[in-house]
Amino acid sequence: MSQLKILPGRPYPLGANYDGRGTNFALFSRNAEKVELCLFDEKGKTETDRIELAEYTDDVWHCYIVGIKPGQLYGYRVYGEYNPNSGHRFNGNKLLIDPYAKAMHGKIIWSSALFAYQLHNPERDLSFDSRDSAKYMPKCVVIDDNYLWKNQEKPGTRRSNSIIYEVHVKGATKTNPKVPEKIRGTFEGLAHKNMINYFKNLGITAIEILPSQAFFLGSIPERKGLYNYWGYSTANFFTPEPAYLASKNINEFKAMVDAYHSAGLEVIMDVVYNHTPEGNQLGPTLSFRGIDNAYYYRLSKENPRYYDDTTGCGNTLNFDNTRVVQMTMDSLRYWATDMKVDGFRFDLAVSLGRNDFGFRTESDFYDAMSQDPILQKVKRIAEPWDIGLGGYQVGNFPPGWSEWNGKFRDTTRRFWRGDDGQIGDMATRFTGSSELFDKHGRRPWSTVNFITAHDGFTMNDLVSYDVKHNEDNGEDNRDGESNNDSYNYGAEGPTTSAKINNIRIRQIKNFFATLLLSQGLPMILGGDEMRRTQDGNNNAYCQDNKISWFNWHLLDKNKEIYDFVKKVIDIRKNHVVFRRSKFFKGQRIPGTKNKDITWLTLAGEEMTTNDWHNPKNKTLVFKISGEAGDNFHFDKEGNATPDSNFFVIMNADTRKYSCIVPPPQPPYKNWKVVFDTSDNNREVKLRSTSISVSPRSFILLIAE
Repeated sequence: MSQLKILPGRPYPLGANYDGRGTNFALFSRNAEKVELCLFDEKGKTETDRIELAEYTDDVWHCYIVGIKPGQLYGYRVYGEYNPNSGHRFNGNKLLIDPYAKAMHGKIIWSSALFAYQLHNPERDLSFDSRDSAKYMPKCVVIDDNYLWKNQEKPGTRRSNSIIYEVHVKGATKTNPKVPEKIRGTFEGLAHKNMINYFKNLGITAIEILPSQAFFLGSIPERKGLYNYWGYSTANFFTPEPAYLASKNINEFKAMVDAYHSAGLEVIMDVVYNHTPEGNQLGPTLSFRGIDNAYYYRLSKENPRYYDDTTGCGNTLNFDNTRVVQMTMDSLRYWATDMKVDGFRFDLAVSLGRNDFGFRTESDFYDAMSQDPILQKVKRIAEPWDIGLGGYQVGNFPPGWSEWNGKFRDTTRRFWRGDDGQIGDMATRFTGSSELFDKHGRRPWSTVNFITAHDGFTMNDLVSYDVKHNEDNGEDNRDGESNNDSYNYGAEGPTTSAKINNIRIRQIKNFFATLLLSQGLPMILGGDEMRRTQDGNNNAYCQDNKISWFNWHLLDKNKEIYDFVKKVIDIRKNHVVFRRSKFFKGQRIPGTKNKDITWLTLAGEEMTTNDWHNPKNKTLVFKISGEAGDNFHFDKEGNATPDSNFFVIMNADTRKYSCIVPPPQPPYKNWKVVFDTSDNNREVKLRSTSISVSPRSFILLIAE
């Protein structure tokens, strides 16, 4: 062992923190009896020093070592009681990841030595395994923040103006011929100018990247050739995923964010704070389980040997405990400040607000987020459900949060499929789902509208398959959602039928028009604009291959779809009536004769209760007024002018109709067709007359 000068150090901040002279190490564990810091050589193969942390202050074990510099590799061994029936699973033979590590060297190598118990012992997790796991574990890395930012300020896009594009770091770039091959599948590849130019030209304002904090990237042992592709198994909440670092330097992530900010685009991270890859009582010991299992995880009250699993992933972090909330807040602040991320999408966010009595809107974590001066300013998006009791909480998150709106997804799919009785729900979803979100001063951007996401069918597959096709996942097609509200229109999967393909193209346009013109914050699944397909797989979490990767050759083949999406995004950006800051009321606008929104029949008359409740009515017709106060455009001098008036026809029926279009209000003289999803070249100007409406079509008219 080398001669190290070891000082008491401080119990804060947690983690390994270099100050120019040495490094302070601090690790929280309330129930441990002894903690050892293990230092490794530059390759992470040989343990060079093992230091017992003699200082223990406020549940934190700590020391300061003079001369320890950035680049030093380390890990911990934590000792204490091994008694699963009491919730304690300490095993000093297992090397552990520092929860506050900022960088990682190497990766987890699957081995039975990673388990604290004897894997093949009949007593299973009640037994004790004495093998050393160090050679199978990644090593933590001491870092120094030395990145010089080109852009100190974030874009700060207003939520009502945001258009999110959900994308996988590897999947988006792996086969892109315009990205150098050596950086495909990495943060550097995603930051390449051709990727950024593509997003800019499409018109989105933010990318939302699937989990990019260090996760268990290993293979799935029982199914060869399949991998944890999506990344929803975070092993460390402060570290960028090493496999996405072409340079092996965490500054690559910062450079990516910097490049997007230079282009005026935001970066939102999909984060997974609800569980870890250590799984249930039969899972490996990688970090939290070995540091303080009884503190970090929610355990069964009846038998602490088992976990209270509200995530479906084997365990749930315990947000009743202060240090768990602190770790999560410290992690979020780190990504928001040091990494300059613009927002976060919280996976299974209901689990972050649970205590022993269920979900609470006023939970410790949500309260901490609401008062934090840094995190108040970032975009906060909840996946508002988990699998626990009362797990569906759409609309119940605190003010300041946006929420994935599964009801928008389901209603929109059913409406355009032609299901009976959908027009009332479709009208509600199109106008921002006010029954869910119009409370406590919340705004329309509280709803994140989406029709497709990483979990489920792509847009192309939604109109191409009646049922899921997950056979490649190795679970006999049992996994994934079976109720997809999809329709193949006459053929399962790809077809040479021009009739079927034309219907599919029209329906994709209808979906995009609905998504991008509805009130709220729209999210596009990456690749839908080029008809990306997963061959009917609606649960491609384990498919790190062409099933999940973008096929960039589809872009030229489906330019019609791409051009339409770009056009509708431009319409949304140019007209504030489609991104209002307040909910529609269906009432007259003060000082005018017009309502903010008027619902009409095909005969041009206002809808009645009977019209709304007619299950066979599959056509929505309405007029949106640009005169409502929050719809004003403001020029550089602050002068306000109203937005345009619009007339919308959404016909999900298989029948053709004629629709009466009332004359536009002065000073407007004519209605002009902006687009008709059934006819790319339709150009019609009309005053007060009827307009033909094709089956399964969306028509948008603007007053001139």
